[in-house]
Amino acid sequence: MIILSVDYGRVRTGIAVCDKNEIIASPAGVIKEVRQDILAEKISVIANEKQAEMIVLGLPKNMDGSEGESALNVRCFADILREKSGLPVVFNDERGTTITAYQYLNLTDTRGKKRKAVVDSVAAVIILEDYMNYRRNRL
Repeated sequence: MIILSVDYGRVRTGIAVCDKNEIIASPAGVIKEVRQDILAEKISVIANEKQAEMIVLGLPKNMDGSEGESALNVRCFADILREKSGLPVVFNDERGTTITAYQYLNLTDTRGKKRKAVVDSVAAVIILEDYMNYRRNRL
């Protein structure tokens, strides 16, 4: 199944997609948009282009596992995204994904503007890889 993942941000949102066999997750870009309805529409267009069958949305939980204002905002955005895309939207705990993304970028010596431009899509890849591992272990 082709799955699109989203690392939702208030300004920049990272997108990643996997292949039909759910083996490789690849960055699919970053969208700069603050309005949720427009963002959901842009993500829907990408999902359609990539022939995605599902969307995984990173859920920002607190380190103790509780959900705060950011998680509530993502849950509200998920409703808009479901409506715009017509696809099922599932959540995946995204704790630590941005930190891990920065560590990957440190290893590749990606700095400055380039780093800022790709960190969100790298975080979306990490969210998607984590979800694909969950699906493999669940079956």
